[in-house]
Amino acid sequence: MGKLNEAAERQIREICQRHKDDNTPLMMILSDIQNEYGYIPLEVQEVVSQETGISVAEIYGVVTFYSFFSLTPKGKYVIGCCLGTACYVKGGQQVIDKFSELLHIEPGQTSEDGLFTLDALRCIGACGIAPAVTINGTVYPKVTASQVNEIVAKYLLAEEKLKKEGVPA
Repeated sequence: MGKLNEAAERQIREICQRHKDDNTPLMMILSDIQNEYGYIPLEVQEVVSQETGISVAEIYGVVTFYSFFSLTPKGKYVIGCCLGTACYVKGGQQVIDKFSELLHIEPGQTSEDGLFTLDALRCIGACGIAPAVTINGTVYPKVTASQVNEIVAKYLLAEEKLKKEGVPA
């Protein structure tokens, strides 16, 4: 996002105003901003601080505490590999390692093309289908390292199809 343009700053201020009467406005504000922009950089946190009177330090603490908030842009497809106990014991580490190898990124990073972000998650509550992987809300159960190529290929094919149809990314 870099330096905020006037329209973005105005929209962030509108989001803050929309939640001014909520019991816990910060979480709602940050959630709306995350949904709108995909991440919450320092420039945005400063505007939220001005609008709410909450210190930037407190806002930063919330953004960095909760894993669903991000300080950096995420890819179009966010791959979450569960590494909770059940998933880890059933091969979750090998699954995330395979995604990392295939996409040439480490957990917490986004691929150069902006398509994929790889996240290591702590227990997602899917122990019965371990190891579990989520991609933009779609849950893949009992994933093995040997399935990772096929999973990634599905999304790459979808991107190719969109390009052929002239649909913007």
